[in-house]
Amino acid sequence: MSMGMVFALIGAALSTALAGMGSAWGVGMAGQAAAGVVSEDPDQFAKVLLLQLLPGTQGIYGLLVTFITLSRIGILGGTPIADAGTGLSYLFACLPIAIVGLVSAFHQGKTSVACIGLVAKKPDQFGKAMLFPAMVETYAILALLVSILAVTNI
Repeated sequence: MSMGMVFALIGAALSTALAGMGSAWGVGMAGQAAAGVVSEDPDQFAKVLLLQLLPGTQGIYGLLVTFITLSRIGILGGTPIADAGTGLSYLFACLPIAIVGLVSAFHQGKTSVACIGLVAKKPDQFGKAMLFPAMVETYAILALLVSILAVTNI
């Protein structure tokens, strides 16, 4: 296996691993808060579940970039890459979603926890509560777009 392929595979692995870790962390924090609310008011289950799920999207974004990368470098078909420079380009192209996915999912989880508390106290404010964690999501989407554009233009 060439060094270029090794570098590209490291980038692909990082995009899934780091973004996935952030999502697991964020969903876990929000799930703890959601369980507390549901133990007091089971009717709030659907609302707090939606707030809990929001930090999980970054892991999906990382996985998407991984699959695009694997298809471009010849793992899922096509011609395998050989040179180290191209492999490094793929590694660096995967880093935006890897790093931003990790950080934004963690902070989106914290924001979801706060909003789950808001829904617990004022269930009628659910629509507003959804907006706060969704704002954190915008940065993950920007990182996703940067990584996809970078990977597909190598």
